[in-house]
Amino acid sequence: MSDIRIATAEDQILLDKEAKYCSYGDTVHYIEPPRIFSRCEGSYVWDTEDQAYLDLQMWYSAVNFGYANPRLNNALKQQIDTLPQIASQYLHKGKIELSEMIAVDAKKKFGLDGRVHFNVGGSQSIEDSLKVVRNASNGKSLMFAFEGGYHGRTLGASSITSSFRYRRRYGHFGERANFIPFPYHFRGPKGMTKEEYGSHCVQQFARLFETEYNGVWDPKTNQCEYAAFYVEPIQGTGGYVIPPMNFYRELKHVLDQHGILMVSDEIQMGFYRTGKLWSIEHFDVQPDVIVFGKALTNGLNPLGGIWAREELINPKIFPPGSTHSTFASNPLGTAVGLEMFKMTNEVDYGAMVMNKGKYFLEGLQDLQKRFPIIGDVDDLGLALRCEICGPDGFTPDKATLDYMVEEGMKGDMVVDGRKLGLILDVGGYYKNVITLAPSLEISYPEIDLGLKLLEQLLVRATQR
Repeated sequence: MSDIRIATAEDQILLDKEAKYCSYGDTVHYIEPPRIFSRCEGSYVWDTEDQAYLDLQMWYSAVNFGYANPRLNNALKQQIDTLPQIASQYLHKGKIELSEMIAVDAKKKFGLDGRVHFNVGGSQSIEDSLKVVRNASNGKSLMFAFEGGYHGRTLGASSITSSFRYRRRYGHFGERANFIPFPYHFRGPKGMTKEEYGSHCVQQFARLFETEYNGVWDPKTNQCEYAAFYVEPIQGTGGYVIPPMNFYRELKHVLDQHGILMVSDEIQMGFYRTGKLWSIEHFDVQPDVIVFGKALTNGLNPLGGIWAREELINPKIFPPGSTHSTFASNPLGTAVGLEMFKMTNEVDYGAMVMNKGKYFLEGLQDLQKRFPIIGDVDDLGLALRCEICGPDGFTPDKATLDYMVEEGMKGDMVVDGRKLGLILDVGGYYKNVITLAPSLEISYPEIDLGLKLLEQLLVRATQR
């Protein structure tokens, strides 16, 4: 491992205070010492020495529309001057109009009536969705979820997240999940096309319902022990794994046969990350519940929520007080969310994202041809993956990617006379995947710049 640039005296004072007063329970200390940043704009952040870093992960896809987006920032500022706060048991215009916008859009796309319920972030909204699902299924607490899936780190959400690391010390809190293989074609059986492998995974799942002795199904009562299947249409922390287009359609057919709800977790891939408002739209299925967060407010406010079918969330079945958060549906968050919808509806935002994603992928494919350690690249919109492997192009190589991430944080690469750093995010089952989530507002020259910086990191990695 290479050494990160030594902290300045001022930064070191702050780091000493952080070491004494701050919990280390979050993810700040994945790189030592942590960087301290002072400002941001567009696709860039600057540290306390005013060193610029091109950010290709944008706060885990929370800042889809660029740092300090003037239009969204102004919506927040205007709301501060009118109705900056109101208790969540009271109504305000923004909550109603944002709910309408999401529900009307879902009706148009899925043909289903539904309602919207807000909370203060993604994990909390997952918790609310678990309440909706358990309530609709007469209290069933067992769920299906995917290997490689990530749904948050609150107690309920971590119970349906496949990594045991997130729940190891805390036990289980009500929910439990049966983790089902995801069609990760690059690491799947050889000799199958991507679509064939998707069908194979569905067929293996369907076997659970062949007889009562497969353990989940009572054929005499037509009852399943599991309430819902939680899916990330594109796996996030799992490494931006993109399934074949036939997969969810075939999976939903099995779920509908056995009365199992499909909950689409759009927290990381929603709001045009994949070129559509919801990533599930690519797969020609009707979800029963959608969970969203992150980019709804472009990271300016921790607002998330769920949309659920009318039958699951109408006031008779999910009455007042079923769940509550003091800051849910707050007017600052809903104001930014409304402006985000207005902004993206004024142009063909999805087409713009798909075109940029295609351009970025072509650049990654060129790098793949020149660097054998790139085993796989793929994309859907501006959710891109680049899997770093050993010289054989297949064996996972976490150490090399860790080296690349730390080199990027040095801030010492030079492109066209400009010194820059590069911020990358690490994901994947083996922590060897660069999960690229650039600003959706990224320019084509900035994409070119990102590719040049990636190339420099790959050269350093292969020559070290």
